[in-house]
Amino acid sequence: MMKSFQAIVISKSDDKQRAELSTLSEEDLMDGDVTVAIEYSTLNYKDGLAISGAAPIVRRFPLIPGIDFSGSVIESTNGRFTKGDKVILNGFGVGEVHHGGFSQIGRVKGDWLVALPGGMSTRHAMGVGTAGYTAMLSVLGLEDHGLRPADGDILVTGAAGGVGSVAIMLLAKRGYRVVAVTGRVSETEYLRNVGASEVLDRQEFSDPARPLGKERWAGAVDVAGGNTLANVLSQMKYGGMVAACGLADSMKLPTSVAPFILRGVTLKGIDSVMADLKTRTRAWDRLAQDLDLETLDSICTEVSLQDVLGLGESIIAGKIRGRTIVNPVA
Repeated sequence: MMKSFQAIVISKSDDKQRAELSTLSEEDLMDGDVTVAIEYSTLNYKDGLAISGAAPIVRRFPLIPGIDFSGSVIESTNGRFTKGDKVILNGFGVGEVHHGGFSQIGRVKGDWLVALPGGMSTRHAMGVGTAGYTAMLSVLGLEDHGLRPADGDILVTGAAGGVGSVAIMLLAKRGYRVVAVTGRVSETEYLRNVGASEVLDRQEFSDPARPLGKERWAGAVDVAGGNTLANVLSQMKYGGMVAACGLADSMKLPTSVAPFILRGVTLKGIDSVMADLKTRTRAWDRLAQDLDLETLDSICTEVSLQDVLGLGESIIAGKIRGRTIVNPVA
């Protein structure tokens, strides 16, 4: 293992948070039974909150941010992995309370890792990243609910972002007609290219929701919360389901019980952080099976660790589309 390595480190002094590129050594790594040469990470919405300090994502200091990574095992005392194995990590407090993926080296618990599926590179895995993995969990939720393409349109909010972009790709590949909601209607061509059949302005979902509106959607993937989710719920068809996986609009949910008790609507929470190994493996295997890797490549931008420092505010302001891959050795 290299004697020193580069990583972004977030520190805090006098209640002021600072993120900077630093040189660290093996002694700076945290406890774990698997050490990984990190080949790629991604910039997710939560990472943007952490780097910018816009929300208290980081709960111990100093800390390396980055809630996911992929790479090759360097050392392992965990029975599931040996040197040279390709692995993926999402969640489990990495980038929040445990050193994360914006680094050239990581040490974590092997129980947190998933083996890279066959046919997928470590770069493709982080083209997917936590956002795409969350999108897959949401799609699996819709399928497990029994929704099929013939049941009607599937709505995807925050469509130009990471979760939304991959959700549209996955749903379109499975034959669903996808309606995309975005605050950036200038991205209409992009959204159609990744599989959306129709694009709606987010403004249509921003006003306070009525208890019940016209039945429009068989299912939905929502990254927004707030008034957006309340409006989506009021417009669900009888027996429909919403997979809720984000709070880009608000943590609040100003709605009523009407959609649930009068239309039998299901609101399913999607947790990507603490999902068990069986669920994670299922999601990653389906991603390897369902994703068109050429389309995935077309929505990805690659940046360096130094570049990441300037992108935190951009992603939480909704100014980044698709997926941003972080190459720690670039």
